[in-house]
Amino acid sequence: MPFIKRLGFFLFGLSIGLIFLAIFLRKKSEETGTSFCYLPNCRVLKDIRSKEYSYSDEIRNQGLDGLLDSATVAYFFTEGDIDFGNSDTKTKPCKTYSIEGIIKDRPAVLEVQNCDSLVILQSLQY
Repeated sequence: MPFIKRLGFFLFGLSIGLIFLAIFLRKKSEETGTSFCYLPNCRVLKDIRSKEYSYSDEIRNQGLDGLLDSATVAYFFTEGDIDFGNSDTKTKPCKTYSIEGIIKDRPAVLEVQNCDSLVILQSLQY
């Protein structure tokens, strides 16, 4: 059997196997709710989502008029982008992160402190 024919059979079988594997892994991740977070942005947001959060006195006094509710906070914690250039990840015990997102079609930045067991919402620049 010539090499080209064997290579064709190999590639055909490999493609069928990859399709089955993709279907199996997608179904498995939907059932168990697992997600694969390998990039720094995804890992930090996943860590922040796993903790309870509270509002600082500064953010309470900003007078945001209902802009920062639990749905908005959940949006920042799932769909936000962390600006590592403006974040302070070296401080102890709480690291400070700037999370960028959009509120009512305008860009916004939420500053949070990520402590060991609590996330403190510091400020919102809208």
